[in-house]
Amino acid sequence: MVDFADYRPRLVDRHLGDLFAEFPAVMINGARATGKTTTARQHVSAVLSLDIPGVAASMRADPDAALRRAGRPLLLDEWQEVPEVLGAVKRAVDRDSRPGQFLLTGSVRAELSNEMWAGTGRIVRLSMYGITEREVLEVELTARPSFLARLADAGDARSRGEDVDALFPLPAEVPDIDGYVALALRGAFPELAYRDRTPQGRQTWLSSYLDDLLTRDAATVQERKDPVRLRRYFETVCLNMAGMPTDLSLYQEAGVNAKTAASYDRLLESLYVVEQVPAWSNNRIKSLVQARKRYVVDPALAAAATRMTPDAVLRDVDMLGRIFDTFGLAQLRPEAALMFPKPQIRHLRTRAGRQEVDLVIELSAGRVVGLEFKAGAAPDARDARHLRWLADEIGTDFAAGAVVHSGSQVYELAERVWAIPMCALWG
Repeated sequence: MVDFADYRPRLVDRHLGDLFAEFPAVMINGARATGKTTTARQHVSAVLSLDIPGVAASMRADPDAALRRAGRPLLLDEWQEVPEVLGAVKRAVDRDSRPGQFLLTGSVRAELSNEMWAGTGRIVRLSMYGITEREVLEVELTARPSFLARLADAGDARSRGEDVDALFPLPAEVPDIDGYVALALRGAFPELAYRDRTPQGRQTWLSSYLDDLLTRDAATVQERKDPVRLRRYFETVCLNMAGMPTDLSLYQEAGVNAKTAASYDRLLESLYVVEQVPAWSNNRIKSLVQARKRYVVDPALAAAATRMTPDAVLRDVDMLGRIFDTFGLAQLRPEAALMFPKPQIRHLRTRAGRQEVDLVIELSAGRVVGLEFKAGAAPDARDARHLRWLADEIGTDFAAGAVVHSGSQVYELAERVWAIPMCALWG
């Protein structure tokens, strides 16, 4: 049912098609304006847009009758505007469990405010994120294994005498650090990634997006909140993203208390603009920090919130590292969400701070890959020391590691650890 004539394919298309062929109802969740509705429309024949007042009023009046009148397969867009629709979908699926009936899209985790989640056992979920460079360039969206799968295979490939470099092809144009910053700050929203916006136009769009997000959208989740303090807290998170400030220092910098900060963390996660990466734990390694790391899902939003231009980022070594790290995770996250089994993305830091790995990712069967992000063109063995330490600590569970950098060469740093350019994630 997918017509690609005027549609730019997304990574989720094949997986969404597979799920919709097996289950009666699929929910696509993600931040506003990431393309959920456009993608979902390719898989249905009828649409009810619940953010249109008249459609919403009809649905609220009698959701079961509204569903009976609608065609199949049906898209219920912005379902959180009429949460009652979930109960109607549940009842419809209980009566008829044939696959491919309902797609639901939403940009707010409205179910967090409900005591009972009506979709349990009836609706399966699929996460959709901003556009990756692999999608922009339309690089083997369905056939090629994910970067994480290729990295995990690299160690075995070397032992088989195969060329590891072949697992990480680079694009025809390899960015330098200026290029990576430009890509990161361009934005991962279709309205920005697929249009040749001027810097002023991009900034205007992103600023408007943030204004709507932190006022109107936030109010749908938490009615009683101060938008000024929420914006100040979000700015503080942006300045500290991909890092591990103490909770106390973060709260003091934002001018809020612990209770308010926790509420804002939940709110920003509910809006799909901030994700917290949990700490990794392993019974072989003692004294691991258990605090989470906060990431803004799109570094362009962080730059817009803090009024950072590309030149300003390049002059600020600390912010450059945060942007590079956040951009790297933004490329990995959509692929990881579609892997089976779904990997667990974590971070690692010892309490003494002597060892720290940006991302520790558990794949199937307990296999682990480690990633370090370095906004430099020529990482050396010292940059791989924490990955080597991790490999020594967990032994055969360590599949491979990579120092992801801004240079142009793939080369070995240690056993099962490689220096890999960031653009290999989409090359």
